[in-house]
Amino acid sequence: MLWTDGLGMFGRGFDPWSEFQRIENEMNRVLSRYVSPSTSDFPAVNIWSDGEETLVTTEIPGIDSDAIDISVIGKTLMIKGNREPEKPEDGCSYHRRERWYGQFTKTIELPFNIEADKVAANFSNGILSIRLPRADAEKPKKITIKSA
Repeated sequence: MLWTDGLGMFGRGFDPWSEFQRIENEMNRVLSRYVSPSTSDFPAVNIWSDGEETLVTTEIPGIDSDAIDISVIGKTLMIKGNREPEKPEDGCSYHRRERWYGQFTKTIELPFNIEADKVAANFSNGILSIRLPRADAEKPKKITIKSA
């Protein structure tokens, strides 16, 4: 309230912090054309879990499956890859270039430890699907009660 009460001409609707946030968002949008995406932004993932396994899917078109590296340590999934830049034909130059290329790393903390030997990955039409089964040691155990 200190900012709005003392500024009179701006009234109660002026909030300098939201204006700073708006400017920052606009600058990030404009500058994002010139820098590669951050490791937390690319690739975007969807994650489902039912307590027995986790399914992770992501879209990474234009990448050969041999250029993708998947690793699991405990609860952490890491996806690494590299998309090579498109080469224009001889005598051609870019008019517009928006598609991202280069190396990426995505690290995801999963809800439970994974049975690394049973992880299965499928890559089809640019969509990577990874099935990550919960480690047996992590699964709840039913305890039987003995009566006396």
